Amino acid sequence: MIVDCCCCFLSLCLYQNNMPVMGSWTPLFLQSFLLLLLPFLLYFNPSLAYSLKNCTTEYSNNVTEVWVTCIQRELTAVPDDIPQNATSLDLSSNQIFNINRTHLRGLSKLRHLHIENNCISHVDDGAFADLAKLMELEMGSNNFSNLTDNMFLGLTKLVYLSVEKNYITYISPLSFQPLINLQRVILRYNCLYQMSDIVPILQLPNLDELSLDYNTFTFFESPDLPFNKSNIRTLWLIGNQLTKFSITRDIFPCLQSVHLTVETDFKWDVPDKTFLRNLTALDLFGVEISYEMYKVMLQSVESVQELSLSYLQTLPDKSLVDIACQTPALTSLDLSLNHFVSINNTFLQSCSQLTRLDLSFNSLEELSEFSLRSMKQLRCLDLHKNSLSKVPLAIRGFSMLEILDLSVNFISELGCSDFLNLTRLTELNLNKNRISILKGCVFQDLNDLKVLNIGENEVQLFVDPFHMNLQKLEFLNFHKNNLKQLRKDNFRNLSSLRSLDLESDTFYVAHEGAFDGLDNLQTLSVTPCLFDTMIFTGMQHLENLKLHLTSSYKTKSSHQQNEPHFSKLPYLKSLVIQNNDWHHISPDLLKGLKSLEHFAAEKFFTDSPHPDTFKYTPRLISLQITNSNVSHPKPELFRPIPGLKSLDLSKNKLRSLDFLAQVDLPALSWLKLRENELMVINETVFQSLPALTYLDLFGNPFTCNCSNAGFIQWVKSNNQTQVVNAYQYACSFPVAKRGSKLLDFDIQSCWMDINFFCFISFTCLVVLTLLTSFIYHFLRWQLVYSFYLFLAFLYDSRRRKKESPHCYDAFISYNVHDEAWVYREMLPVLEGEQGWRLCLHHRDFQPGKPIIENITDAIYSSRKTICVISQRYLQSEWCSREIQMASFRLFDEQKDVLILLFLEEIPANQLSPYYRMRKLVKRHTYLSWSQAGQHTGVFWQNVRRALETRDAPTENTNLLTGPAGCSY
Repeated sequence: MIVDCCCCFLSLCLYQNNMPVMGSWTPLFLQSFLLLLLPFLLYFNPSLAYSLKNCTTEYSNNVTEVWVTCIQRELTAVPDDIPQNATSLDLSSNQIFNINRTHLRGLSKLRHLHIENNCISHVDDGAFADLAKLMELEMGSNNFSNLTDNMFLGLTKLVYLSVEKNYITYISPLSFQPLINLQRVILRYNCLYQMSDIVPILQLPNLDELSLDYNTFTFFESPDLPFNKSNIRTLWLIGNQLTKFSITRDIFPCLQSVHLTVETDFKWDVPDKTFLRNLTALDLFGVEISYEMYKVMLQSVESVQELSLSYLQTLPDKSLVDIACQTPALTSLDLSLNHFVSINNTFLQSCSQLTRLDLSFNSLEELSEFSLRSMKQLRCLDLHKNSLSKVPLAIRGFSMLEILDLSVNFISELGCSDFLNLTRLTELNLNKNRISILKGCVFQDLNDLKVLNIGENEVQLFVDPFHMNLQKLEFLNFHKNNLKQLRKDNFRNLSSLRSLDLESDTFYVAHEGAFDGLDNLQTLSVTPCLFDTMIFTGMQHLENLKLHLTSSYKTKSSHQQNEPHFSKLPYLKSLVIQNNDWHHISPDLLKGLKSLEHFAAEKFFTDSPHPDTFKYTPRLISLQITNSNVSHPKPELFRPIPGLKSLDLSKNKLRSLDFLAQVDLPALSWLKLRENELMVINETVFQSLPALTYLDLFGNPFTCNCSNAGFIQWVKSNNQTQVVNAYQYACSFPVAKRGSKLLDFDIQSCWMDINFFCFISFTCLVVLTLLTSFIYHFLRWQLVYSFYLFLAFLYDSRRRKKESPHCYDAFISYNVHDEAWVYREMLPVLEGEQGWRLCLHHRDFQPGKPIIENITDAIYSSRKTICVISQRYLQSEWCSREIQMASFRLFDEQKDVLILLFLEEIPANQLSPYYRMRKLVKRHTYLSWSQAGQHTGVFWQNVRRALETRDAPTENTNLLTGPAGCSY
């Protein structure tokens, strides 16, 4: 393709520049010349290396999403090899100093860009102009001091912008003008101090949220805002030293949420309650204001439904709570982060309308029994992260309560009455407490419970805890407890359960029938130490199973060891097994799992799996065998799973990937082989994986020598498979190169000699092609003549050695189309009347002998050769060979042995291919039958005189005078 295109180009150039064309051989010459240049053309042909030098590319389930990650790579500039089809680019945590106009050029499909935590202080105007589809831009934690006029030019689709944690003191009035679809702007932790800076932002038509936390604003006043209306819904001003908040015009009709930190002398000025008529959430974070101003604030925002009084400078007293709860629309009160130790019976007495109460992140040791008595409508109570030692009596009888969070406390025991009458409770969180025993009566009233989290406690024993009416329970978390055993029918009444987590750091005995009754269970995590063959019965709809095995059989004799049996789980799609002490894994381990799609095993196989391990799982698409002793997996292991898409064999003992060359995995696109013992990679292995797009070989002890030259070249040049972090692969061998990078190894030294040899060979081939084309077009007849000359020379040498006499007076060389003339005119005269002995091929050639030998014998066995020349004669291949051979005899013997007899006039141009004949005709007189006319007798007499000439060399003796020419 390249040669053809170049030939066309050069031919056009020749034509346009009026250069002479050298005949029909010119295109061939040009092609041959370009063949000589082809290695250089290919060498300089740019190709995009798919393995990025400093980044990693990942694909989401939606193949159109391409995520490029360059986090913490010590970059000082945006890499120039970012794929142009990237949809997400993360350059955070580097040392980039600026963004110029070329850094992001061509990334027209980018939708998410993260450049936070760098050293960027400047962005060129229009640097983002190509990012027409960008929706999210994160520029936090840099060194910006201002936002310039055209910094965001072209970002018309941008929805989210963060420039937090910079040093911004000024925002150009034009900088936000292109951002017509911007909804969220994060400007917290900067140095903004004047309202005029944020005016262009507040005027954005689709603005939903503006965060100005931790700047240096001292006031927020509507008179300083020169516009009539803003569509903003959420305003954050926490951490500013506000002394005044004044809204005296109806310019925020859509404002729904305000978050403030105010000073002691703070003034709230909202004279008309309708100005904040849609305000539903007010967050007073860390405030320290007078009681009177606090009262004014709450009286001017009667529409507030959610009030947060968190992290106050002083402990809130009952009067503040009373004022808050007098707000007519209030339904949610947040009192978190306030160091409460206890709540008495009257503190919340006025808050009867609340549906949500947040007391998390305090130091509560108790709630008095009647502290919540007035809150008959309470639906959500958050007591997370306190110091409660038991379930508070205050929650009993709350029949409306739906969500209760008691996690991260010091509760050690659950009583039968702790959750009395909580009949509408749907979520109960007891995570991270000190509960050791569960009694069967604890959950007796929780008929509507759907989510129960008792993870990370110290439960050792079930005392029939689930034999009550938990028929609606869907999610049960028992993660990291100290269970000793699972008895039969422990979960028999949990028919609605869909997820059960029983994973633990210690093992327990799971008896037969332990999971009976879990008919709808879909996800199960267990840590049993002993398997009964019927342990996994009764779970017909189980799709996800995780086995966490620890110290499985240390207390069991070898003959008691059983491996898990999954034949009763026909719908299982995902199986994860962690940790194992077994020394033998049966090839029937996965028998019955015909629907299995994902299998993961960590620290499980002590040797390479049996080749029949996956013969029962034809639908497997994801396989992980990590942290094991797999060293030489057999190709037969993968043949039953041709649909495999993802394979992870990290942290094993693989030393070779040759097994992949013998498998048929046409769908495998994701291959992870981290931290094995691979030193040399044969790149041809990956030819058997046509769909491979992701390859991770990080952490292997690579050898940096010529044995990896092919792999290095493949990594740099292939345009399909991304070798993740390839440019960070380190050398382990030889010792002299330890620590250097694999891709920095100079592979040119490996094939420099062979490249030079190939270059010389290729050059010779091209020169030979040029020479051959030249000879073919200019010297081919000379070569043909030389060939026959050589044959004649050989024959003449043999004949001289034999000194054989002449058998004939003349050999007649003629074309078969002139045979009638030979028999009608020539033979009667020369043989009949004159008595010459003539040699004719049809009667005197020896049958079975090669034609060329018959011709040579006939010429050298005759004193003379008579060539009967006509148009047909010149077109005959064999006649041409006869006259060439006869002319060589003339040349060799220097005798008059050749008689040219022309039957018709032959133009000079038709004699051009017959170089020897052309010379003879030019220098000799010849016989012409066409010019003999009526004087045939004279013609034959001249022929006789020519035949009578003996050994004296001559040119014009005794020949019939004919035309002067046929010469040219």
